[in-house]
Amino acid sequence: MIYKNFHDKKLSALGLGCMRFPMLENKKNDGDIDEVRTAEMFDLAIKNGINYFDTAWGYHNGCSEPVVGKMLSKYPRESFYLATKFPGYDLGNMGKAEEIFEKQLERLRTDYIDFYLFHTVSESNYKHYLNDEKYGDFSYFVKQKELGRIKHIGFSIHASLEIMKEFLEAYGKHIDFVQIQLNYIDWNYQDAKAKVEVLNQMNIPIWVMEPVRGGRLATTPLKYESVLEDIKKGESAPALAFRFLQSIQGVTMVLSGMSSKEQLLENIKTFSEEKPLTADEFKTLVSVGDDMMSRKTLPCTSCNYCVPNCPAGIDIPSVINVYNEFAKGETLELEVKDSKGGKPSECIACKACEAVCPQQIKISETMSSFLFQ
Repeated sequence: MIYKNFHDKKLSALGLGCMRFPMLENKKNDGDIDEVRTAEMFDLAIKNGINYFDTAWGYHNGCSEPVVGKMLSKYPRESFYLATKFPGYDLGNMGKAEEIFEKQLERLRTDYIDFYLFHTVSESNYKHYLNDEKYGDFSYFVKQKELGRIKHIGFSIHASLEIMKEFLEAYGKHIDFVQIQLNYIDWNYQDAKAKVEVLNQMNIPIWVMEPVRGGRLATTPLKYESVLEDIKKGESAPALAFRFLQSIQGVTMVLSGMSSKEQLLENIKTFSEEKPLTADEFKTLVSVGDDMMSRKTLPCTSCNYCVPNCPAGIDIPSVINVYNEFAKGETLELEVKDSKGGKPSECIACKACEAVCPQQIKISETMSSFLFQ
């Protein structure tokens, strides 16, 4: 396992993201985690040198934190690093820092958090995050850091470069790391390149989320196979995505939401050594990412934040996947033939889903595009 220096710590370069655990076969919702298979993954991860575990208040309908606490409870607390987040993507949580943090400590069976983040800073919530005079959330967490109950403070961001700069201007002296969506699609699409440059200039370590874009980069579309064949050198598509990240200055932590032992072991193998791309290989991957996003697909990463907020019970990520297949020309008709939840036609355009979407997708407009059989 590759390790990165961060203050007085050595962090595994690969962190286990806890948003996409294995699910029970008869699952009814995103909270039905298969704890047996999840426990096997935690044991494998720790055995193979992963020491960073990243969860959040809302992951798996609020069930991720309790499961993570249970999985890690059999290991010495000093043997791993734990990250979780304040759920400010839901504006109803503003001003509830103490209530939520105390509950998180209880869920995670710990008395301190190593890495605490302000979750999903975006266009819809950043002004609320910055209004510390009204809500007091940021001040509360700074106080917890002073008390040793939080070791490091950071934030994750899906917003524009300008909003990231504004957030850092306000709170930068307290920020130890920043988590951004970074992969070869988003290098240009979400202006990740510019964010990397700013963070490097400020000497702020970079945490990476969505390294394989919610699974989109886990396979190579046939159109790009010949282009990427020489770069892949027999490696898998996810390995190529990780090698892209190994080529970027300032990247300290790469989080991967792995759902099986097979994915975990493959990624551990990739992170057994650093194999950065050449400049030409890097340029080729970026050009492929740019072409992929030119096909007018929607940037959904299947985070599932939207699903609990939908009064019609629509499985929104699955519907958007169908939309994207149509946009890429992989299907001929824009229709959903099966659904585990409500039909797209049952969308009432309340936009509750859009209020929590990190990617700022106009979901209600997308639902109106569909036929349902």
